[in-house]
Amino acid sequence: MPRLEIKQLSFRYEDMQMRFDLAVESGEFLAIVGPSGAGKSTLLSLIGGFERPMGGQALVDGLDITPMAPAERPCTTLFQDHNLFAHLDVAENVGLGLDPGLRLSKAQQADVAQALEDVGLSGFEHRLPGQLSGGERQRAAIARCLVRHRPILLLDEPFAALGPGLRREMLDLVRALQRRHGMMVIMVTHDPEDARHAAGRTAFVAGGHVVMVDATDRVLGSDVAEVRAYLGSA
Repeated sequence: MPRLEIKQLSFRYEDMQMRFDLAVESGEFLAIVGPSGAGKSTLLSLIGGFERPMGGQALVDGLDITPMAPAERPCTTLFQDHNLFAHLDVAENVGLGLDPGLRLSKAQQADVAQALEDVGLSGFEHRLPGQLSGGERQRAAIARCLVRHRPILLLDEPFAALGPGLRREMLDLVRALQRRHGMMVIMVTHDPEDARHAAGRTAFVAGGHVVMVDATDRVLGSDVAEVRAYLGSA
């Protein structure tokens, strides 16, 4: 399983100059928290390849993935908008993670069935997204990530629209899948309790920089001024 290292990865948005340094260990569940507009989602987009940096590197086991297109990287991303297609059933939506044309081999069809079983959606294969609850739609989106068999899962606030109980249920599911498959999970969240519940370590981002990285309880309990200001206003 890979190790990710971010070295002086820089990006400019309007008048904010961002520069990130971060290391994430193999099989780790890392949360990224910080105030709105701090650069959390930008950092995730730089890792996933959806934004192009001005400089610096993203290294996976020493391999520079910075020049690679998103589809070439060992990452898959789950966004807040799960992007399920209303006219396709659950199995077809998951199958898109393997082939946009849905020309799936028997082995790939078996992969889809296994991913749906892993997320608790066996028997839902032929339902349309409109026939699913919010939590079930998120499970389908997670299954589509699973079939891609990428070792790094990036979560960009995918559960923000869910209520507290359902959000915790989704976090527990992702954590169980992470342990089962040995994935690295990097999760951007606006809610410190999400980080406290799921992440072994947390990176605090403010002003376009990683201010600190440590065990989640240490970060959320630290005396760093930016962290205290963030938690005081959260």
